[in-house]
Amino acid sequence: MGGDGFTSMLFFGLMFVIMWFFIIRPQVQKQKKEKSFQEAISVGTRVVTTAGIHGRISEIHDDIVILETSAGKLRIEKTAISRELTAARYSAEKAT
Repeated sequence: MGGDGFTSMLFFGLMFVIMWFFIIRPQVQKQKKEKSFQEAISVGTRVVTTAGIHGRISEIHDDIVILETSAGKLRIEKTAISRELTAARYSAEKAT
């Protein structure tokens, strides 16, 4: 009888470790990578926002970025920048 409780606890512990390894850990790593990218952006970088807006960064003020698009200039949060659109990034992605 005592072994059944231990087996159940071991099973739930193992399930938590598996869930952490396949779900939580990759998400945390992705968030760290996005944060370091957002901190490293500079004026002139071509980016895409989370809303799908393409543009070039023309100014950076703390957490606010002025994004130059074909429709004009937009003021957005740094956290709204999703990815970079430079030629170096595209050539690296196509090579793999």
